[in-house]
Amino acid sequence: MQRLNNKTCVVTGAARGIGRAIAARFHAEGGDVVLTDIDADAGARAAAAIGCRFVALDVREEDDWARLAGAVPVADVVVNNAGVTGFEDGAAAHDPEHASLADWRAVHRVNLDGTFLGCRYAIGAMKAKGAGSIINISSRSGLVGIPGAAAYAASKAAIRNHSKTVALYCAQQGWTIRCNSIHPAAILTPMWEAMVGDGPDRAARMAALVADTPLKRFGTPEEVAAIAAMLASDEATYVTGTEVNIDGGLLAGSAAVPGG
Repeated sequence: MQRLNNKTCVVTGAARGIGRAIAARFHAEGGDVVLTDIDADAGARAAAAIGCRFVALDVREEDDWARLAGAVPVADVVVNNAGVTGFEDGAAAHDPEHASLADWRAVHRVNLDGTFLGCRYAIGAMKAKGAGSIINISSRSGLVGIPGAAAYAASKAAIRNHSKTVALYCAQQGWTIRCNSIHPAAILTPMWEAMVGDGPDRAARMAALVADTPLKRFGTPEEVAAIAAMLASDEATYVTGTEVNIDGGLLAGSAAVPGG
């Protein structure tokens, strides 16, 4: 049986990468999927390819969320996936000493403000039923420090904590509106593809990037989508306020063998 039958599912930033994989998996699971993205052309193409609805959404803008609430007033699942690293327009200083306040705020406005607004929308869209699943896409970078990406790491850490706050708030209201965060590490998305390229040294570059990962490979967007589908489903109705790491064992500890 499809696990998301009769569930309306909103996924942000879903024109590509992890968001698109989640939208496709939810659709395959029987969900009525609303794919959103700031890129209207790419979002519409992705929705057409999957067979779901598309709504243009800039997660930074309250007015956009208000329009979404008008178009989709009731939702069962909301995935706050839209995010940026700060490096979309090329190299920039994002370390704690040299990052500009403007660049810091730009990353937080998408990642953190967008997630806050998405959670607020989700609560409003779910509280009439008193049930639902909010899934926030954080990162392995939200659990450890990243010296060269301070804003990104801080925003993803804040998403982790806000997810717990939302979970507790909803439980206090007597709702079974659950909120959890997913923390992917090296997932082979367009961002990583740009780094590894398609030249003759591609395999060597990929191996170097995951050399510290116990499973010695990149994860796939579909593997993240599988976890999202579980959290969205009624199989996870006792799971709230928690985080799921998808990192190939990276945070498990050291694989080194102690000396005699």
